[in-house]
Amino acid sequence: MKEYERKQLLERVGREAATIGATIPEEIEVQGETLELKQFVFEIKRRDTVPAGERERVDQAKRNLRRERIERLELIEEGEISFEEGEALANSIIGIDRALDALEQLGPADVEGERARKEAVDQKRWLNFLKQALGQDEGGGRRGSL
Repeated sequence: MKEYERKQLLERVGREAATIGATIPEEIEVQGETLELKQFVFEIKRRDTVPAGERERVDQAKRNLRRERIERLELIEEGEISFEEGEALANSIIGIDRALDALEQLGPADVEGERARKEAVDQKRWLNFLKQALGQDEGGGRRGSL
């Protein structure tokens, strides 16, 4: 691969918006094991939050994907590969980045915290309703009184 081609691929991989429109690979070999990446991401993403029992599995997958990304990037940077091989590696790196973005957007499952927040909002809404129904203004006084 020529040096300008290598730089072109590295620039493409490093671009901020590289993952826009990119697809997650159906499967990918990570740390010597084949991972059905697209299915894994959609299975986890479907839940909106990661349940406590799945958190370690997702964290391990993210660590492995980051490691694999670095290894593939180093192959482009330093490896004696053809432009076509480099292009395939760049596409796979962008797919890995897309999968990592999707997994990073998931929050932990904090059911108790979410319930408490919803109760606080409901309670505030109820108090505001009662104040309006009883004719009290924000200052605590009655409306219409002088």
